Amino acid sequence: MKKSNSIFNFKVSALIGAIALSASFSAQAQAWPNKQITFVVPFTAGSATDIMARVIGEKLGPRLGQTVVVENRVGAGGTIGTSAVAKSTPDGYTFVVVSTGHVVNPVLYSKLNYQLKDLAGVSPLGTLPSALVAAPGLGVKTVKELVEKVRAAPNGLNYASAGVGSAAHVNAEKFVVGLKLKGNHVPYKGTPQMLVDIAGNNVDYVFAPLISSVTMIREGKVVPLAVSSEKRAVAFPNIPTMAEEGYPQGQFNFWIGMLAAAQTPKAILDKMNDEINAIVDLPDVRERFEKLGALPFKMNPAAFDKFIQEEAATLGEVMKSSGAKLD
Repeated sequence: MKKSNSIFNFKVSALIGAIALSASFSAQAQAWPNKQITFVVPFTAGSATDIMARVIGEKLGPRLGQTVVVENRVGAGGTIGTSAVAKSTPDGYTFVVVSTGHVVNPVLYSKLNYQLKDLAGVSPLGTLPSALVAAPGLGVKTVKELVEKVRAAPNGLNYASAGVGSAAHVNAEKFVVGLKLKGNHVPYKGTPQMLVDIAGNNVDYVFAPLISSVTMIREGKVVPLAVSSEKRAVAFPNIPTMAEEGYPQGQFNFWIGMLAAAQTPKAILDKMNDEINAIVDLPDVRERFEKLGALPFKMNPAAFDKFIQEEAATLGEVMKSSGAKLD
């Protein structure tokens, strides 16, 4: 009998604790925000992720009546800054702005000290289309011709990226794995040198951010074959999509979005989502994002969470097949 009472008391205590915690989070959400908000960007200042975070922060501060600061915590493919937010207090004062690489980091880093479920979706900020471009000396003008060249080469061709786990790498692996092609990955420390080597015929092809490739495409220094987005790029309406070329395996959605620590009150997540959606609709913000090549991409927090899980499953398998590791 005493044992039954003990179990009953434990369950009641646990229930009371859960109710108290819920009430505490509810009170926090109602008072929120009453102090500075921090956006952690796990990439370098000046990157597309950083710029988009700062644009949102500039507009969000006055709307909420609080200061919003952007803090760059770079390193380890974005995992250092992301880990800090995953382990932060879920009170709605610390957020992280990540990109597509976030969903493949658990595959690339076997000793990652957080899981994707430790973070909650807040809102996407936008997508950035990539372009499949070839070296001028390769002599191809279509995706089909590139695929034929790859299949004809005993060891495949060399494809570049801005580093293991970068958008260019994930996009290329999705293409190579999906078509069961052979290829040699040539990672660079960044996009500029990668494009210089494509133009110089030192590597054969790359899925490069369209915004970074604009000048070289217009000057004819690289050969554009297709864009990896679902729709044609506004800046280059004559460049077909990968799907239009008959190769949906090369379609890739490079997105940038905001996350918070799991257990952050839903009311705060919803409020942030509403504010971000309103901000990205502002004419001056839309213009600034368009200069980056960014396209609108809206979801509520629950839908964004589901999207991230789907991306992790799909792209995680791609990276597992590639055998790529960063530790």
